Amino acid sequence: MAIENTVRYSDKDLAEFKVLIQEKIVKAQHDLDLIKSAYMNNLSNGTEDTSPTFKAFDEGSEVMSKESNSQLAIRQEKFIRDLKNALIRIENKTYGICRVTGKLIAKERLMLVPHATLSIEAKNMQ
Repeated sequence: MAIENTVRYSDKDLAEFKVLIQEKIVKAQHDLDLIKSAYMNNLSNGTEDTSPTFKAFDEGSEVMSKESNSQLAIRQEKFIRDLKNALIRIENKTYGICRVTGKLIAKERLMLVPHATLSIEAKNMQ
């Protein structure tokens, strides 16, 4: 199958991608829940250590941990949003079409990065 000659992916291909994306959303949501629960645990866990040196160190690492969990949560929420947008493109039958070149994005790329909106060609042009 020559990719350049195909206007869009077949309904069968789109159905396969839909299942893949839905599975990724479930896993990503689970991961986000874990990140959020770790964040909430960090908020509620007091460090009742008797050593002032360790207490200061714990507070510093706790702040860093909260910041990194917050960043992870933000990235995970964006990933889920991108996956949900990919589902909308599947419904519109525009999924897998590069938004720069208008050509189909390689199936292999979409299997690895199902929320991709750029072909490798377009990515390299950036």
